[in-house]
Amino acid sequence: MKSKKKEGFITRTLINAVAIYITAGFVKGVNISGFGAAIVASVVLGLVNAVIRPILILLSLPINIITLGLFTFIINGVSLLFVSTATSGFYISSLSSAVIASFIISIISSIISFLI
Repeated sequence: MKSKKKEGFITRTLINAVAIYITAGFVKGVNISGFGAAIVASVVLGLVNAVIRPILILLSLPINIITLGLFTFIINGVSLLFVSTATSGFYISSLSSAVIASFIISIISSIISFLI
């Protein structure tokens, strides 16, 4: 059972790393030094999404309700911006670039997950 969880984690990490790497080529203000940095960023993003993001969503619940969930895009951007500051080789220049990148990363990850 642990082996399947481990495989799932590795698969999700690699999918997100590919998505981050591809996104860096499309979004102005998002730079990555190589695929190794994308893997590190993917692992850190997974940790941020597991620990920090739920707290941000809870704290922003009123504004998230008012905006019908659209504020979640800002939270995702902030999470990605945090990852860029905590990760060497991965740089995002602004919150707007981070929000756009997080949206594109989600789309690419979903497509790759669907295909495999």
